[in-house]
Parts: sequence; C-alpha cells; structure tokens
Amino acid sequence: VQLQACGGGLVQAGGSLSLSCAASGLRFSVYAMYWFRQGVGKEREFVSAISWSGGSTDYADSVKGRFTISRDSAKNTVYLQMNSLKPEDTAVYYCAAGLRYSGSYYHNAEYWGQGTQVTVSS
Repeated sequence: VQLQACGGGLVQAGGSLSLSCAASGLRFSVYAMYWFRQGVGKEREFVSAISWSGGSTDYADSVKGRFTISRDSAKNTVYLQMNSLKPEDTAVYYCAAGLRYSGSYYHNAEYWGQGTQVTVSS
C-alpha cells in the first residue's frame, strides 16, 4: 500500500494550498481517508476525515470553515483544499487510510503517507 501526498509548499498568510494524496495497493472505495498534521515539537493532530462514500466529512475545529476534504474514487485520490491559511497551520501534513469512519481517527488509521510540508508565513 502506498499513499503519496503532494501539494505542500510555502504560502503567505491568507493564501491557499491544495493537497492531494494518491492511494495505490488498496481498495480505495472502501476506505475512509484522513488528513493529519504535525508541527515542529507538537503531537500529530487530526485535521479532517472523509467517509468511504464521500458522503460524510469531519474537521478539526481549528480548520472548520477554511479547509475542505474531498475524494475522487476514479482517481484513488483524496484532496484537502486549504484556504485562509494561518501561520499556525504550518506543519507536515499526512494522509492516512482506515476502514472506520468513527471513533478515534488516529487509531483507525491503518496506512500512512510520507507527509508533505506546508509552511505559512506571516
């Protein structure tokens, strides 16, 4: 199984970035997909999740209203559109896959991608 995240970069506060995560080696259509992030010296934290069907989504309070998660099962890809970025959004962003869309997303995650750096300058 491979989860390949990309799209990170350097952006000014208030700007936007779009992350994508391409999955291979798993039956993408039955997996919930998650985004997590980890800032320097911080614990990895949940950002967003989307159910296997795409019909349900969930967001951390810190990104609600600014980030949008979506998925394209034809492309085995999950996306994270990030708008109105803030310096505190600076982190390495990881995508993950799991079979459950409930409870603890972190503990549900079975497969992890390698991460992509997002840096927001003030």
